[in-house]
Amino acid sequence: MKIAILSCFYPYRGGIAQFNASLYSQLEENNTVRAFNFKRQYPNFLFPGKTQYVSKDDEAIAIESTAILDTINPITWIKTINEIRKWKPQLIIIDYWMAWFAPSLGFIARRLKKDFKIISILHNVVAHEAHFYDKMLTKYFLTGFDGHIVLSEQVAGELLSVDKKAKYIELFHPIYSHFGKKLDRADAEQQLGLLPNKKNLLFFGLIREYKGLDILLEAFNKLDDSYQLIIAGEPYSSFEKYQKIIDKTKDKSRIHCFLNYIKDSEVKKFFSATDLTVLPYRSATQSGISAVSYHFEVPMLVTNVGGLKEAIGDRGIGLVADKVDADCIKQEIERFFSSEQIREQCRISLGGEKERLSWHNFVRLLEDFSDNLNV
Repeated sequence: MKIAILSCFYPYRGGIAQFNASLYSQLEENNTVRAFNFKRQYPNFLFPGKTQYVSKDDEAIAIESTAILDTINPITWIKTINEIRKWKPQLIIIDYWMAWFAPSLGFIARRLKKDFKIISILHNVVAHEAHFYDKMLTKYFLTGFDGHIVLSEQVAGELLSVDKKAKYIELFHPIYSHFGKKLDRADAEQQLGLLPNKKNLLFFGLIREYKGLDILLEAFNKLDDSYQLIIAGEPYSSFEKYQKIIDKTKDKSRIHCFLNYIKDSEVKKFFSATDLTVLPYRSATQSGISAVSYHFEVPMLVTNVGGLKEAIGDRGIGLVADKVDADCIKQEIERFFSSEQIREQCRISLGGEKERLSWHNFVRLLEDFSDNLNV
């Protein structure tokens, strides 16, 4: 089958580009696949991070793509339609994760739908940091498709709240496996300059308000000195409020900050040194960070928001804090480390989940769904 994917690919960085690289690679095993990329995702002044692109020494998967779409130049929207139409795919896949992309991608989808089968992969329907116009733009985007793939029950509910008649299938966020093998723990700790013989907690990924790093810092300050916290990721706003909490911590030498975008080649160091990945999110749908933690078989502590409980707690691969507050997170951290039975059960469950959450299974279900769509 000829499959076109219109979305974000190398040299763009981040979770969506990583997701698409893995999806492309798996689809390519039994299909002819072509990647249509952005020429420009956002104007630089709207991008909150340091750069939208991977560095030259990164080991990100370099998918070959046609860079054609500029989200703020409608002329390129027409060019994208014409280029995809000329290639004549049997299936078109478009990712969606925020309303900024709704005008351009929705415009393209509506016109291609007349001639081709077209589905979306919805990472989010309602943005984590939503604006009043998001629902209107998202509805415009959603109605341009034959069907949708959602990655959690939370996103399924959001989809139906916008389009009650939507055809969709609920799948899962597959495990990222391109970050390499786990390192020896002592070597990883040494490379990161960590203190030895500590219980290592990891907060990983872009630092944004909804991810609750401030809550985790407050929880960490309530723990004894046998714990160590690793913060690894680029702040998407000022780090000042987090730094103020760190400065008031009773022993801030046990907090290690790596405040930059973590290159694919560096990811394994952090997860190899870690006992427990903590996702203290205020809101969530699903998490690409959990897909990385799965790969390195590191148990997780999540808050009971969005699709995290169903993906982590219900699968026995981690613990769930029922309340999004420091005391509850502290209690669950201590419970994890006080019970060898809990830790062993997490390890067993992590191993068992790897095949279910594989890219092979994801693509098989995606293809079955698209084959059975009546258009």
